[in-house]
Amino acid sequence: MPRPRRCRRVWFQPNVSFFRPVGLFRLEEVILTIDEFEAMRLKDLLGLEQEKAAKKMNISQPTFSRLIESARRKVADAIVNGRAIKIQGGDYKMVGRGRMGGFGLGPSGECVCPSCGYRMAHQRGVPCFQCKCPKCGTLMTRAR
Repeated sequence: MPRPRRCRRVWFQPNVSFFRPVGLFRLEEVILTIDEFEAMRLKDLLGLEQEKAAKKMNISQPTFSRLIESARRKVADAIVNGRAIKIQGGDYKMVGRGRMGGFGLGPSGECVCPSCGYRMAHQRGVPCFQCKCPKCGTLMTRAR
């Protein structure tokens, strides 16, 4: 009997869940799971090392490696073969953040960089997840 699968921690819910080539409407879809999306975000967008990204997702480094390889293969298939990408499903648990990356804490407060810990005053009307850290370029999140 195989060991039960660990639930992967996800820190960011995508704002857009469907991509398709322009001008094409009836397409085959490639399903990219939320945990594969998170692996790509951590490794390819934020530039984290695989070991650090795996710890963040609460999985082993070899599992993370398989996850990122699967995600990249699916995205490449969609681009090369003109398929739509649908982001849904997977074995994951959202950690501490809502869909928009914040807590609805009102107009005041701070934005914090999840990579280097840099803090800056929250700018009213601009979600923290739309701001980049001036030190390392990582997308910011709302501080509690």
